[in-house]
Amino acid sequence: MTLLLPLGLAALAAWLLPLLIHLARRHPYTPLDFAALRWLRAQIRPRQRIRFDDWPLLLVRLLLLAALALLLARPALTGPAPAPTAWTVVAPGLDATALRGAAEAGNWHWLAPGFPAVDQVPPASTASLPSLLRELDAQLPAGTALTVHVPDPLPGLDGARLQLSRDVQWHTQPMPVTPPQTAAAPPRLRVHGEASATAQHWLNALQRAWGVQSLPTPLAVDALPERGEIGVWSRNDTMPANWLAWLRDGGSVLSAARPSTEAQVLLRSDEGVPLLWQQRVGLGRLLSLPGEWSAASNAALRDPQLPRNLLLALQPLPSPRLGDAQDQTPRQAALPAAAAPLRELTGWLLLAIVLLFALERWMASSARRRGVA
Repeated sequence: MTLLLPLGLAALAAWLLPLLIHLARRHPYTPLDFAALRWLRAQIRPRQRIRFDDWPLLLVRLLLLAALALLLARPALTGPAPAPTAWTVVAPGLDATALRGAAEAGNWHWLAPGFPAVDQVPPASTASLPSLLRELDAQLPAGTALTVHVPDPLPGLDGARLQLSRDVQWHTQPMPVTPPQTAAAPPRLRVHGEASATAQHWLNALQRAWGVQSLPTPLAVDALPERGEIGVWSRNDTMPANWLAWLRDGGSVLSAARPSTEAQVLLRSDEGVPLLWQQRVGLGRLLSLPGEWSAASNAALRDPQLPRNLLLALQPLPSPRLGDAQDQTPRQAALPAAAAPLRELTGWLLLAIVLLFALERWMASSARRRGVA
C-alpha cells in the first residue's frame, strides 16, 4: 500500500482534541469535613495519576480521527490486480447465439459503440470495425484475453494494418460478398461565362474522357458555381472579388493563372515537369494549371494520360474498404510495460468512517444516559 498524499497524515494532530475533552470531563472531587478527623495531622498527598474516563469511547474517537486522516492521505494498493475477465466480441450481422452455443456463461459483447452485451440489440452505427477494435483495446485492462468474431470479407478497412496491445483470438465467419460500390461521379466542372472557345473545347474533351457528355452551361458574368462543383477560371488574370470570396468560403477553383510561391506541385508530366499546383485559400482549394488551354498550342494537354491523372488529382481514389479477414489478423504491437494500476481505498475508508461515527454517537449517548441515571 502507498499514500498518494502523505501530507494528509498531518491531520493526526487532531488526536489532541478528544484527549483534552476526556481530561476536562474528569469527575471533580468535593471535599467533605468530618468532625472526628478535624485535628488529624495533614499527610502528604500522593501524586495523582492521569486517568481517562470512558476509555472505549476515547479509543473509538481516536480511530475515527485516524480514519479521516488516512482518507486525506489517499491510500492505494499497487499490488497485482485480480485476473480480468476474458472478453469475446462479435461483429453485428453475425449470429452471436450460434457462435456462443450452449456456453451461456462468458463475457460476450457486440463489436459496436458502447460494446453492449449480445443479449441486447446492437446500436446502428457507421463506425468501422478496425476503429472499434482499437477503442476496445485501449479500454480493456492489460492482460485481458480478447476473442474476436468478424465477417469474411472484412468491411470498414482504413488502409492501416490493425495493431493491438494484446494477442487476439481471431475468428472469421464467411459472409456473402456484397456487390461492389458504384464508382464516385467525376468532378463537375463549371466554367465562367467569359471563357474562350478553345478553352471550352478542351474542357469538353476532358469531360468526355471522364465519361461526361459535355460541360454544363457556362455561368453568367456575375454568377458563382454551386456547392460541390469545381469552378473553372480559364483566364490567367486575377479572379473577381465574388469568386475569391466563394473560394475562401470553402469552394474549389481550377485556374489558368500562374501559381503563387506557397503552392505545392500536385501533378507532374512523365518528364517530371510540374503541370498542376495546389494551395489553400481560406477554407477553399485553388488548383493552378497555368498556360493556354488549347490542345493545338499546348503539348501537355495532348498527353493521353492527362485526363486520368487530372481526375485522380481532383478526386483521389478512396482507400479500400473491403478485404480478406484472414489477412487482417491484428498484430500485437510492442508496447512498453504498463505500470501497475493503482486501486484507491476511498470507498472502504468512507464506509469505515460512517460505521465509526455511528458507534461513537451510540457510545456517547449511552454514557450520557448512564451519567443522568
